[in-house]
Amino acid sequence: MTVETRHGAAAGVRSWLMPGALLVLLALLILLALSVGQYPVTPGQLFDLIVAGLTGRPSAVPETVQTVIWQVRLPRVAGALLVGAALAAAGAAYQGLFRNPLVSPDILGVSAGSGLGAVLGIFLSLPVIFIQLSAFVFGIAAVTLVYLIAASVRGREPVLVLVLAGVVLGTLAGAVISLLKVLADPYDQLPAITFWLLGSLATLNPGDVLAAAPLVLLGLAPLYLLRWRMNLMALGDEEAKTLGVDAARLRLLFIAAATLMTAAVVSISGIVGWVGLVMPHIARMLVGPNFERLLPASLLLGAGYLLIVDTLARTLTVTEVPLGILTAFLGAPFFLWLLARGRHGWQ
Repeated sequence: MTVETRHGAAAGVRSWLMPGALLVLLALLILLALSVGQYPVTPGQLFDLIVAGLTGRPSAVPETVQTVIWQVRLPRVAGALLVGAALAAAGAAYQGLFRNPLVSPDILGVSAGSGLGAVLGIFLSLPVIFIQLSAFVFGIAAVTLVYLIAASVRGREPVLVLVLAGVVLGTLAGAVISLLKVLADPYDQLPAITFWLLGSLATLNPGDVLAAAPLVLLGLAPLYLLRWRMNLMALGDEEAKTLGVDAARLRLLFIAAATLMTAAVVSISGIVGWVGLVMPHIARMLVGPNFERLLPASLLLGAGYLLIVDTLARTLTVTEVPLGILTAFLGAPFFLWLLARGRHGWQ
């Protein structure tokens, strides 16, 4: 067996074992996130609550601790896992579809559209549930409009027109958001708009997680079931067609699935950047470009990363730090390091 063959076999084994290692690490992060915070919970209390929850027996842990775990931290941990996993999976799908490592889930204007919907809801003083619904509807509508614009343009590269239309619509939505911020009440609406646009899980409740989870699963299903076709899409439209794949129809399906996941989680968390851009890169470094392994690795990494960020956000200072600030502080330097380290791979 040659050295190259042995190295290839070792890399293959490592890529298959990596999701298991990430799953164990994620479980440890969940236990840590449940334990730390402004109200500390000891490992013994947490273990007792987990056993009581699994067996149904009464717990000896004080009622206050039970309330902190079950009604405050557990919904928030579940929300961080859901939002991080969905954004990372959507990022992996978009990067594979467009064969571009700089693509993120908001490339087609879904984040800008969701932001506009939420800001409009806050400006109109709507209840929280309608603000979330408005964010979701506007996110889906933005991507639909981008796709219709791209479909109406003939004689140009379709993917390029799609991306450019997304950039233009995102810029337009940003301008409308700025206008609404100028017109908003500076003592009530403007702070609410600012914090929503920076992203946070502070007000998340179990109902929010339960409402977004089915939509995320609905978007994730085609990505998982057709994961091998994503590998064919990465070869390019012409190569995919020669292998019997309808590239245009499949691209539309994948875009709809990734957009659905992104809009669902952005509507409950606000705009959280960098997760969908950086996590698929790290997953690709760990398990390679095969979408069959890249998708689960991106899901686990995105979930774990946002869980770490959210734990830091609520424990670093007395006043909670918005998620978008921390993800930018952590994500931007790391992405620059990735660019420098992988400069030969980008060429």
